[in-house]
Amino acid sequence: MNREELADFLRHRRAALTPAHRTPRRTRGLRREEVAERAYISIDYYTRLEQRRGPRPSPEVASALSRALDLTVDERDHLFHLIGHNPPQQTAVLDRVDPGLRRVLHALDGNPAMVMSNLAHTLLQNPLALELFGDQTHYTGLERSGYFRWFMVPQERGIYPPDIYAAQSATYAAAVRAAADLEPDPAEAEQMIATLLAESAEFRGLWDNHEVRLCRQETTSLLHPVAGRVDLDCEVVFSHDRRQRILVFTARDGTDLRDLITPGRPAGAAG
Repeated sequence: MNREELADFLRHRRAALTPAHRTPRRTRGLRREEVAERAYISIDYYTRLEQRRGPRPSPEVASALSRALDLTVDERDHLFHLIGHNPPQQTAVLDRVDPGLRRVLHALDGNPAMVMSNLAHTLLQNPLALELFGDQTHYTGLERSGYFRWFMVPQERGIYPPDIYAAQSATYAAAVRAAADLEPDPAEAEQMIATLLAESAEFRGLWDNHEVRLCRQETTSLLHPVAGRVDLDCEVVFSHDRRQRILVFTARDGTDLRDLITPGRPAGAAG
C-alpha cells in the first residue's frame, strides 16, 4: 500500500467534486465528513487515510471510496493499485458492438494505424502511419516512450501545432499514471516517472494534479510537409489484457487521409 500517493490522490479527487448544496466555502470540493458519509465509513478512518496513517482499506472499502469520489474506471483501478488490490474485473455487454470498435473495423483498410504499449512504445506502424508520423519504432531506452519524448525531447513536438501542446501534455501525464498501473514489470515505468519528475517542470505540475486516464478516444493535430495542418480523431482499441493497443487515425472532416498525405495519389483513388 502506497500511503503517500493514496493520501494525495484522495485529497485531489475530493477537491475536484462539487458539493450538492452550493453554500459558500473557504476551500473547494467536498469535506472529509461528506466523503466518509458517502462511503459509509467513519470520518476518523477516512481522515487517517488522507493523513497517510490509516490501515489498508479492504476491496469493499476501496469500491465504496470509488463511488463516493465519483471515480472513473481508470481512476478506480488506480485507487485499487495504490491500496494494493487487483481492480475489479470489468464486464461487457457481448451482444452490442461498441461504436468506436465499429469505426475502427471500417477504418483499418485505409487509415494510419499503429500498435503501441501502454507506455507509448510504438511496436508496429502501417505505411500511412509511417508517412504521417515518421518511423516511431527505432528509439531505445526511455526514449522508446512517446510520453517520455514529449516532455524530454524538444524536437518531438516539431510535427504538432503549438496550440495543442497544453492539452496533449495533460493527456499524456494522465495516461502515464494510468499506464503504470498496467505494467507487469513496473521498473521501467518507475524509472521514467522519476526521471520526468526530476527533469521536467511541466510534467511535475501536471503530475501533481493526480489525473488518471488511459487514452481511449482522442483528438490531435499534425503539421505535415505536404498536407499542412491535419486535424485528426484517434480511436484506441486495447488488447484483452490492456497492455497493448491499436491507434487508428481519421481526418476530423472526413477527408481520406491518403488523398492528403500521399504525394501523386489521385484524389479518391482506391487503396
